[in-house]
Amino acid sequence: MTIKIGSRESKLAVAQSELIMDAIRRAHPQVELTLVTMKTTGDKILDRTLEQIGGKGLFVRELDQALRDGRADFTVHSLKDLPMETPEDLPLVAFSKREDPRDCLVLPQGAAELDPEKPIGCASKRRQLQLKALYPHMDTAPVRGNVLTRLKKLDSGEFSALVLAAAGLKRLGLEGRITRCFAPTELLPAAGQGIMAVQTRKGMDLSCLTGVGDEDAACCALAERAFVRALGGGCTSPVAAFATVEGDALTLTGLYVSEDETIIRRGSRTGAKQDAESLGETLAQALSQGGENHGR
Repeated sequence: MTIKIGSRESKLAVAQSELIMDAIRRAHPQVELTLVTMKTTGDKILDRTLEQIGGKGLFVRELDQALRDGRADFTVHSLKDLPMETPEDLPLVAFSKREDPRDCLVLPQGAAELDPEKPIGCASKRRQLQLKALYPHMDTAPVRGNVLTRLKKLDSGEFSALVLAAAGLKRLGLEGRITRCFAPTELLPAAGQGIMAVQTRKGMDLSCLTGVGDEDAACCALAERAFVRALGGGCTSPVAAFATVEGDALTLTGLYVSEDETIIRRGSRTGAKQDAESLGETLAQALSQGGENHGR
């Protein structure tokens, strides 16, 4: 049996797909795997922000089509890059054990501190908004491209620093570039950050995925995505969510930002991990109605 794994062609996407493939091989050494890579629309358009070109769906369109027409049996994604609404015919069927979920600050090679004359490069409103509270004297500016492209822009002098996901740098073996990691209390991560998701077409045999998924990561993913979905959030919204599991209990922290960005509320809820989605929806409702405010 040969299973085709679809992936974006960036170095990070391939590294993540290979981690999933290694997990499949360990559990099912008899299975033959082949990697099918492709460039997505979101990878091709780098001169505009995601908000301007249509959102995260542009990173999955080609991969979704590959599943539907049989060129791929499974696709591997960074969960934080997936739209919050999943097509009914293309379910998410496994969530990997979570890598470091934090955002981190990366300075140019050889630099010891931020240069106030240059902006901090970050790709999302979520990061931009929270960075204003951490570095009120610094400007931010959007930066597009894969991790290596962004680092090249940083080292060429375009930015004073970048804010990137620690998980991606670690999976690329670039943890040495991390200057500091932000605690979730400082900079709340994107929903799903650090988790890889496996997607397939409805009706596929999932037996090869035993050993791939992680139950706690799946519960965190469901809670975080339910929170964002309940607020109508997507790639262009500064909404953020981060969950942790201890035993059978799940604690979810969420960030709500009004449409005009004048109201910022942050709060947490703890409940049973099997109620992950309802917990996310409940917290979203509470914050949107002004139930909690724990600061920026």
